[in-house]
Order: sequence, then structure tokens, then C-alpha cells
Amino acid sequence: MKLAIVITSDPKGGDEPLGRMFNGLALAHEAQRKGDEVEVVFAGAGTRWPSELTKLTHPANGLYNAVRTSVKGASCGCAAVFGATESVQACGTALLTDKPLEGTPGLSNLHGYVAAGWNTLVF
Repeated sequence: MKLAIVITSDPKGGDEPLGRMFNGLALAHEAQRKGDEVEVVFAGAGTRWPSELTKLTHPANGLYNAVRTSVKGASCGCAAVFGATESVQACGTALLTDKPLEGTPGLSNLHGYVAAGWNTLVF
């Protein structure tokens, strides 16, 4: 199976977004263990997550590290809009620009997953 997990929840939003991100990463972990092809993309306000998840004190740090090989990156245009560009770069997460969009530095091509038949879930 090919599985794209898109995390858009905002870490500044409290428990509900934390739960969404955690469940997305837990699904990525399970899919990895089953040998599925998995890619995790942070988009929208979710581009704020990588810098939080790389903190050793974050409760999902261990889970994030377990799936880090499946993290494709964070949408560059979204990171710019949500003020996360520097923090994404600082924690070593790739900025994705594979979808050109006028007026932006480029976005992650989420349509590409759907067009290629990937199971695409948004958290």
C-alpha cells in the first residue's frame, strides 16, 4: 500500500491538534512496520510541528523519531505563511517546493499523491 499522511493541525491549538498529529504519526509507524510505502507531509499550520517534535521533552518525540525516515518534509509556501520556515530548516526537515504556485516559493504537491492512487489521509 502507498500511504500519504498530511498533517495540517496547528500545535498551538491544544489537545485536539496534538491528538490528530499523534494519530497520524502512529498510523505512519504501523504502516512502516507492515512494509507499506509511507510519506508524511506537514502542510498549513502543521508546518509548525517539526520544530516541536524534535524537542526531546515533547511527548511524541520518540514516535516522531521512529517515523522520521518517512517524513518527506514541510510545504515551503505553507511554512512561509505560518512563520515556520526558519524552524523547519533548523530542525533539518526538508522544505517542499514540488508544486509551483504563483506568489509562493512553491508548495508540496498533494494532488500528486491522489493522482498516483496513494491513500491520502489528512490529520
